[in-house]
Amino acid sequence: MSDFLQQLPRPFFVLAPMDDVTDTVFRQIVADCASPNVFFTEFVNVDGLQSPGRPHLLKKIRKDSDKERPLIAQIWGKKPENYYKTAQELVEMGFDGIDINMGCPAKPVVQNGCCSALIENRPLALEIIKATQEGAANKIPVSVKTRLGFTQVDLTWHEFLLQQNLSMLTVHGRTQREMSAVPAHWDLIGEVSKMRSTLAPQTILVGNGDVESHGQGRALAAQYGLDGIMIGRGVFTDPFVFSTESPWPNYTRQQRVELFRKHVTLFEKTWGDSQPIAPLNKFCKVYISNFDGAKELREQLMDSQSAKETLDILNRS
Repeated sequence: MSDFLQQLPRPFFVLAPMDDVTDTVFRQIVADCASPNVFFTEFVNVDGLQSPGRPHLLKKIRKDSDKERPLIAQIWGKKPENYYKTAQELVEMGFDGIDINMGCPAKPVVQNGCCSALIENRPLALEIIKATQEGAANKIPVSVKTRLGFTQVDLTWHEFLLQQNLSMLTVHGRTQREMSAVPAHWDLIGEVSKMRSTLAPQTILVGNGDVESHGQGRALAAQYGLDGIMIGRGVFTDPFVFSTESPWPNYTRQQRVELFRKHVTLFEKTWGDSQPIAPLNKFCKVYISNFDGAKELREQLMDSQSAKETLDILNRS
């Protein structure tokens, strides 16, 4: 296996998987602003991919440009056999890696026994990891993204994961119960790092939670002995968050509007009328902020019913 992860600089930076956010369009926009070292897709359900609903889910792993590479496909679900089949397909599709979502805290997902619920179902978690690794057949790396525990911190979970010969482990610094309601516990991510050094020094460790700048990420990686830093919501406050010196604070109204126009234009070119407008509207807060009249313009844009209408509003602004 050619494990590109081992060749990355230290620390490296990763764009987090975010549902209805990190599609091929947004990944290309981020790449043009300041590219991370690694991209993740949105998370896609393996059980859905191996069902008649497959065509509706393929958009979540669509990739249109080499700008988006290296690209790791993140998957979730319940049936090990579907992880196996999907992993085989992702290899054939040319993805650079596969990540298993064992961290999403959303209630509907957890109630179905998936994602962070697997923290409390280790026999199934083990089956899923092994099935994915077998499906990938050592052709691309297999990793896991998870949390600090389910209802409470439980580092025996990370000890268990570090024994599974994973290429990479990403730890979000909160439990499932904490959702995003408390600051990330970076000290506990540091404890996982110490554990990694003893149990699985070959497994790459990435920290995630509340990182809002490249400098902050570098400092956290150094302090807690991490190979990489994953940034999610930080990209909403700064599309240049992966830059060592972000120009975003000095961007003018015109520059911010122009960047959003670029995003909307690419969205329309990529998806046409096949995608609902709601995911696009949520990006208003990324671009349309910190200038006079931003609130009023944002309100207009949020009411838009199509990409064309959004472009018309931007062109008039």
